[in-house]
Amino acid sequence: MEHDGQTYIARARTDAKDRLVAADEPLSTLQRRCGGEIPGTIAIPELREQVRNARRTNLRLGRTIHAFDGSDRIKAWMEIVPAGGGDDDPNAGCSIGIVTWQASPPPVERDDDAAARRDAIDDALAELHARLDPAQKLLTVHTEAEDLQPLLKRMSENLGQVWTDFVSIEGNSHAQPLHWRLLDQSRVSVDGSPRSWTARLIPLGAPHPGSQGFELYLIANRAWVRREQRTNRRAEDGASIGRDLTPILRQPIARIVANAETIRSRLAGPLGEEYSDYARDIVNAGQHLLSLVDDLTDLEVVESDGFRAAPDRIDLADVAQRAAGILAVRAQEKRITIAAPGSGASQPAIAEFRRALQVLLNLVGNAIRYSPDGSTIKVSLSEEGGKARVSVTDEGPGLDAQAQQIVFDKFERLGRSGGGGSGLGLYISKRLAQAMGGDLSIESTPGEGATFTLTVPAGT
Repeated sequence: MEHDGQTYIARARTDAKDRLVAADEPLSTLQRRCGGEIPGTIAIPELREQVRNARRTNLRLGRTIHAFDGSDRIKAWMEIVPAGGGDDDPNAGCSIGIVTWQASPPPVERDDDAAARRDAIDDALAELHARLDPAQKLLTVHTEAEDLQPLLKRMSENLGQVWTDFVSIEGNSHAQPLHWRLLDQSRVSVDGSPRSWTARLIPLGAPHPGSQGFELYLIANRAWVRREQRTNRRAEDGASIGRDLTPILRQPIARIVANAETIRSRLAGPLGEEYSDYARDIVNAGQHLLSLVDDLTDLEVVESDGFRAAPDRIDLADVAQRAAGILAVRAQEKRITIAAPGSGASQPAIAEFRRALQVLLNLVGNAIRYSPDGSTIKVSLSEEGGKARVSVTDEGPGLDAQAQQIVFDKFERLGRSGGGGSGLGLYISKRLAQAMGGDLSIESTPGEGATFTLTVPAGT
């Protein structure tokens, strides 16, 4: 059929309320497979939006429309011509002409890719993260959830113990730990928390999953509503915006990230490439916002008048090895090698283990972010003048003298854009180092990488 010199393979018509009132094949079948009727509201989201735009602007539009009919991806070029008139005019709809129509099977995502996407979603939703060794024994643990603070305390005081000793696994009375596949996605309860939790175990190491340990996530079945007593505590020790807002903000932001990741990875069904790109932008922005929320909480802590470190006798070699292990997967994504101290290395120091690990994670994470693919990050130990030192050296672009002067300033990102962080990580790390009686410094030559060194009192 032909209209104004343009050949159409099918025609359709809408009314003033943007309902599809008539349609030729194959559009009529697509409308019904998408859950619509004729006459009825247009069930193809992209087409509905373009019809609305054409009618409101009274402009003729030509657009590529993407849809999914339950078995095939549809890509069609449609021309939408408004009929004019007001909303009360029954003839004030649009005529639709279909110029091209292509149907193709949706891309098939490999099972391992889909599994990786689901793991990333659970990572974003988790309120407790822990690193386990191959025997499922605790190496590190972190959570900001108020109702998990007793669990955090018990786990932190008993590192090296099997994680299942600290939770109750619903419907299971077998000796622990079970094989990780039986524990993955199990429902657990935690003393002191009114919420129920799902445990995720992410195996590390290839070709044998779990040979390098596991990442443990605890994901709640609902968001946490803070107790009224929090108001009294704020009145006593002052406003605590970051600490109080973090658990409130994390849950909805994490769900935005998770939903966008589901869309981006096409777990809910096929999607046009441009919409997948939009979802990826949402994921990146959400993850950046989550890291900013965490940084603001740490910023409030280190700048408070009463902030003090809790130094103890630790081994910087152990801290360095754990930081390298935690970030190993991220480094592998860029084919970066982290050369950490060997198993026989030792560097006694006086510092707070949790804070020293936080600093090292920031330094190694930054090195991964700004190092080229296929490079090496070296983590080395030394002692000089009664000070224990751990250095992180990368092969990135390096910093000039002016940049080195301001790299530890608050919110300083040195002009970096995109996923470069909030500009708070190094500032917070330096404050933590100073609170432990040490310091954080940099040595760099442009084009030759950079070395960040954490210095704390040496142990005897």
